[in-house]
Amino acid sequence: MLNLLRKSAVRKQDGRRLYDGLVIRAREPVFFAVFGVADTIDGRFDMLVFHAWLVLAELRGGDAAQGLTDAIFTGFDSAMREQGAGDMGIGHKLKKMADAFYGRMTAYQAAYDAGEAELAAALAKNLYRGGAVDDRARSLAGYARGTRESLARTLPETLDFGPLPTI
Repeated sequence: MLNLLRKSAVRKQDGRRLYDGLVIRAREPVFFAVFGVADTIDGRFDMLVFHAWLVLAELRGGDAAQGLTDAIFTGFDSAMREQGAGDMGIGHKLKKMADAFYGRMTAYQAAYDAGEAELAAALAKNLYRGGAVDDRARSLAGYARGTRESLARTLPETLDFGPLPTI
């Protein structure tokens, strides 16, 4: 019983560490100032989901992935409460966020598996709300490939996204 509790506490701590690093990267000003992702609640959500996909795809399940997913949804809950959402409506809003989260995760992975052009199209659809595939989306697709390679070498011990993207 104590081992189970200890394992749960470690998973939670590791998930929180990964989440904190994920949030720091997703909020880098370059994504909003240079790449033109909307600096809004929706834009920040989309950048967080994009980076969560990068990390979770490399973790490939297990305790670290579950701990990170738990921390992400705890963060969503906290953010909604800070914005004034009450207990009555929070479950419905969290479900909508979960649907969007998992929908994007599935779309990004399918596009990644199909190739960089398809990933650029998926990023344009989600980050730019259906905008055309342009240099920004193509650069972010290339960034995703490099980031996945960096994360594959460093996870779960270290969260290293590699260099920030450029256009």
